[in-house]
Amino acid sequence: MRASIDISLYPLDAQYGEIITQFILNLRRNKDIQVEVNGLSTQLFGPYDVLFGVLQTELKTVLEQTPAVAVLKIASGTRPREALHSILQAKESN
Repeated sequence: MRASIDISLYPLDAQYGEIITQFILNLRRNKDIQVEVNGLSTQLFGPYDVLFGVLQTELKTVLEQTPAVAVLKIASGTRPREALHSILQAKESN
């Protein structure tokens, strides 16, 4: 099963920007998932078990090093940005 995860990470630390950046870089090291970033959150796309394996490792690392809050939204299937843009363009053309 494929899944999508939207995650917002809120490190409770003055160096929050560096912590978030390193978290995203660590996620991107896994070539079995797609990682998209915007100003509000990070989206992960890929096989459900792989996504949660990666999150279990990377999120645990952050939470062991600094107090933080993570907010996740999880959906079945994948709808990366480029797929949604294609759907919207096709509908607008009709």
